[in-house]
Amino acid sequence: MPNNKYKVLLVEDENNIRNLVTTILKSAGYQVVVAENCERALGMYTSHLPDIIILDLGLPDRDGMYFLKKVRDDSLTPIIILSARSNERDKVVALDAGANDYVTKPFSSAELLARVRAALRNTRHSSEEGKLPGGKFTLEGLVIDYDGRQVFVDEKEVKLTQTEYNIVAFLSEHAGKMMTYTAIIKAIWGYPDEGSVKKLQVNMANIRRKLGIKPGEAKYIINELGVGYRMNS
Repeated sequence: MPNNKYKVLLVEDENNIRNLVTTILKSAGYQVVVAENCERALGMYTSHLPDIIILDLGLPDRDGMYFLKKVRDDSLTPIIILSARSNERDKVVALDAGANDYVTKPFSSAELLARVRAALRNTRHSSEEGKLPGGKFTLEGLVIDYDGRQVFVDEKEVKLTQTEYNIVAFLSEHAGKMMTYTAIIKAIWGYPDEGSVKKLQVNMANIRRKLGIKPGEAKYIINELGVGYRMNS
């Protein structure tokens, strides 16, 4: 299969899983560089500048969350967590810290590849495509600057995680249209699973809080329970 030129940094200490994921990615045409601990991963990240990172949390020298936060200090490189930790709290903490997606072990090769494609597609889409005329979306006091990947409410910047920004940008590009949970999940994560709706709801609750939307208020974003969300036009 022709190389698709995307470079993946795989951070995984378990040899069997590291070899399996490497094989899956290379078979799909990705370039792969590997690190077995946090310290080496930081060095590999700086030297290789990967297009996407697949990160285990249970690393031998430091928790993977440390690496995630270090990368997010100055980069929007997409990061997919690949972990045996299936607790909802662990997922929420990782997503809030800036992870683009969270895949629990065991996993299928098809699911992992779909998540990788979605993360790369969303990053490319948000940075290069999907820009409305003028590069901005405005609604009352809300301004979304697609070029700068920034969101403002009443001229004050709202700090969103990359995933939260992608959700807001996606809804704004379809303003006025009710987007189903399935449509949003497919656009943002690419592959629905048992916890996808809950993951979306957690991110949306954070978005509404950061935008200053009070519980039950239909400001900016309307929620139709059991169906989906709509950005006001």
